[in-house]
Amino acid sequence: MTDLRDDVRAAAARLRDAGVASADVDAVELAAHVLEVDASEVRRLMVLGGRTLPGSYAVLVDERARRVPLQHLTGRAHFRRLTLSVGPGVFVPRPETEVLVDLALGEVDRLEAAGAVAVRVVDLCSGSGAIALSVKAERPDADVRGLELSPDAYAWAVANRDRLALDVGLEQGDATRPCFEDWSGAVDVVTVNPPYIPVGAVPVDPEVRDHDPDVALYGGSEDGLAIPLAVARTAARLLRPGGLVLVEHADSQGESLPRRLAATGEWTGVADHDDLSGRPRVTTARRSH
Repeated sequence: MTDLRDDVRAAAARLRDAGVASADVDAVELAAHVLEVDASEVRRLMVLGGRTLPGSYAVLVDERARRVPLQHLTGRAHFRRLTLSVGPGVFVPRPETEVLVDLALGEVDRLEAAGAVAVRVVDLCSGSGAIALSVKAERPDADVRGLELSPDAYAWAVANRDRLALDVGLEQGDATRPCFEDWSGAVDVVTVNPPYIPVGAVPVDPEVRDHDPDVALYGGSEDGLAIPLAVARTAARLLRPGGLVLVEHADSQGESLPRRLAATGEWTGVADHDDLSGRPRVTTARRSH
């Protein structure tokens, strides 16, 4: 019978051979999942030795080697302070999106320091609810709503909200059309992580290409900006004068999206921000007066 340490190391080698960039981390996460412990406990057990893994571990490693997303196998994705439930039908939240949340929280803090009460935040294209739920978890006094088009993704978002017991108003609907009309012209912050991959630019990674839903990936035009710009128009209707929109984009759109937003005349102070890896990731702009 093999030791847990040997099994995890063999799994990591198998995943590396399959082209999984995060092989070592994934091997540990899968072990944590089958043992129902956290990753730090798995690493402790690897040092101590003398523990074995159930047969289900090898099955999961085989699935991961076939490039099924780790998060689909464990049913969870870690995002900032939250552990979200995810699976087929919903976009798996990425670490690079965390910079958008940082920027949004900074704006909430600025407004609260200026005396604002119950800052209004709307998250469009909510997916699993990662952004909306993180804002509410980290700034409980904010009044947060979210909108998601896909019925599957909306169901994941609602499940996450209810499990985490966060007071976020979620609705199903199209973010390119008018929404939350009772808040029209009165929102302080709008966050958007829209589909932005150019049509025809098929992702290389099988985890994205074969498992993330198309509705969450493709931006509706050759430059990938048709849907982001349409959602930005919705944001403009929602925001009060001076309100802030934050839009995530591909690293290749760090110049084109700010330029296109500035050209509409609806925005001032258009700026772009890098993610933690130094790649262009989030455009911010303020609603013109």
